Amino acid sequence: MLVRGTVVVDSATVVEDGAVVTEDDRIVAVGDADDLIDRYPDHDRRGFDLVLPGLVDAHVHTVQSLGRGMADDTSLLTWLFEHVLPMEAEMDAEAMAVAATLGYLELIESGVTACVDHLSVNHAEEAFEAAGEVGIRGLLGKVLMDRDSPEGLLEDTEEGLRESERLLRRYHGAFSDRIRYAVTPRFAVTCSEGSLRGARDLADEYGVRLHTHANENRSEIDRVAADTGMRNVEWLDEVGLTGEDVLLAHCVHTDRRERELLAETGTTVVHCPSANVKLASGVAPIAEYLDRGIPVALGNDGPPCNNTLDPFTEMRQASLLAKSRSLDPTSLPARTVFEMATEVGARAAGFDDVGTLKAGEKADLIGLETGRMRSTPIHEVHSHLVYAARGDDVRFTMVDGRVLYEDGEHLTVDSEAVKERAKRIARSFR
Repeated sequence: MLVRGTVVVDSATVVEDGAVVTEDDRIVAVGDADDLIDRYPDHDRRGFDLVLPGLVDAHVHTVQSLGRGMADDTSLLTWLFEHVLPMEAEMDAEAMAVAATLGYLELIESGVTACVDHLSVNHAEEAFEAAGEVGIRGLLGKVLMDRDSPEGLLEDTEEGLRESERLLRRYHGAFSDRIRYAVTPRFAVTCSEGSLRGARDLADEYGVRLHTHANENRSEIDRVAADTGMRNVEWLDEVGLTGEDVLLAHCVHTDRRERELLAETGTTVVHCPSANVKLASGVAPIAEYLDRGIPVALGNDGPPCNNTLDPFTEMRQASLLAKSRSLDPTSLPARTVFEMATEVGARAAGFDDVGTLKAGEKADLIGLETGRMRSTPIHEVHSHLVYAARGDDVRFTMVDGRVLYEDGEHLTVDSEAVKERAKRIARSFR
């Protein structure tokens, strides 16, 4: 296929009237459109206003999709323990499959081609299968919870680790290596020391990544300190959950020592700005993280605490909140945010050949329209993408050279049937 438009190669490079040529699952050429049309005359053609790398959602909970709007205007721990976790505990295999599919479809139609998905304790295989069917690229993991958890989610430490290993062996590298496994403790509040250390051992044994939450809310930090005598990141570092293979979602409230640990270990922070301000958790010090050399990716978190999986919203929020926190309008500029949403997220997830549009990379790309009033005029493309674009501008989504979404239509599953099943099942959680 030859996809023509203004091509955003990465956070630094734009090709006006350019094109991206794909063959099988790879990009084979990027450059001037007329030149590439001459070189590849037999390729199927598509044209869009903007062509850019697929965005990476580095922290999401697709299996919470059926809880969108269910527990708004509550604090984090109330939201979690009185609403969301009880819903997860009630969900059977069908509910998990529908919720995950709904989440992946929303991501795909909003311009996300790769995600890091924090699933649930039960029926995780349903999400792996859903991701494979929809066609998204993903780093997924079954959740570990072996203490202070609701009935239906509380599990034996060793049983949880064994189930994680079983899923890892089955799905890591599945679906032509589009789907990989991350060992996924929920967070220190609901995981014992044995579970956390066991997660590290399992990740090391198989060479996979770790994905968990940290320092999202002051109440959470206080509970961890009461249990361990340490602040959250210090405790996670003690049990082995820092490092270049670790993604820590949120990190809203960290002290100097914790920031030093994040920098020293190369741990990736995943910033979820909309969820953090909606739950009144606060605004993470992203500019300081970047100044220290800490990698920062972007995530949406879950539909019940966002309530959208639009990655363009997160880019805008990230930049505006950083400027507000620092009172510096130059803080977190558009190109930096775009890099966080593409290259940094891809590297954090271990997908080293996505996140830019370059020959040899995987053919993961999206096409946007710019015909709306808010898209006129466009003086600088990256600024438009961060401050004015929205997920509903996306007209085309390709992953691994396969078109998954085009002109409002999902091409891999019956999206209308998924929505109807989701509405029916969600009524039981009211």
